[in-house]
Order: sequence, then C-alpha cells, then structure tokens
Amino acid sequence: MDLTTLALIILVPVLVWRVYSRVASRMARQRSIVSRHYTGLLTFFAMVAVPATELSDPLTLAALGGGLLAGLALGVYGLRITRFEQTEEGCFFTPNARLGILVAMALVARVLYLGALIYANKGSNLPTPKLTDSPLTMLTVGLTAGYFWMYSAGLLRWRMKIRKQIGTF
Repeated sequence: MDLTTLALIILVPVLVWRVYSRVASRMARQRSIVSRHYTGLLTFFAMVAVPATELSDPLTLAALGGGLLAGLALGVYGLRITRFEQTEEGCFFTPNARLGILVAMALVARVLYLGALIYANKGSNLPTPKLTDSPLTMLTVGLTAGYFWMYSAGLLRWRMKIRKQIGTF
C-alpha cells in the first residue's frame, strides 16, 4: 500500500464527515432569501440540462429522467413536511433534515465512488469513467437536482403567496 492510498483511506471519512456536517447545517431553520431560491432554480435546472445534452445512451438518459421525476416527487413531499414561519424578523423555513441529507448524501456517495474508481484505474489501460457514463450516477444526479429544484420552486411559490397577502416581497 503506497502513501497516496493510505492518505485517501484516512481523508475520505473526513471528507464525508465535512460534507455531511455542511449539509446537515443547511437543513436547520433558515431565513428565506428570494435570490437564493432563484439561484437554486437555475443551478438545479443546469444540473440536469447540461448532462442531458451530452447523453446519447437511451438507458442513461432514462435514468436521468427517472431520477428527475423521483426527485420532483420527493421535493413535493419535502415541501409538505417543511415548517414555514412568517415573523416580524422575516420569513423562515425549516426543511426536513433527514430527507434533505439523504438526497444530498446519495449524490456525494456516488461521486466518491466514481473518484475511487478513477483512482483504482490509475495506471491501468482502462478508460477513465465520466460522470455521464453510468445510469446509476445519472439517476442520483436527477434525484438530487429534481428534489432541490422542486424545493426552490416551492419556496418561491410560498414567498409569492406571502407577497400577495401583505403586498411586499
């Protein structure tokens, strides 16, 4: 076992813990900022649109679409179990932490798997896998993008409803 492999074995759990703690901190009560919701819409749309333009394999494209549909459905469910608050300090929401962490960590796990696969193939004659090569990867990309896109759209809808009620955004 060389030094690089040993370093990866030590650093991957630290990386997973840091990503988990970052995602978990974002799943707490937070202020609703409209510009972030618009950014979420654009980012998660691009997360599906960019790979979809590159895909030529029907199975991989279907996996991306299936993951997207499942993510949209989970997003609707996530919005139903979200706690919304309108206070004098502003608008706040508290997402369901378990659901958000589960969706985000599914993508993180898949990206880490691809990283391990690329590292394992280093120095061999095997081709380096791309993000868009695997239907399972595209399924997790679609799931994550669909969930967070729907969540951003739902938060914007909630803010629009408040704006109509009180006359300010």
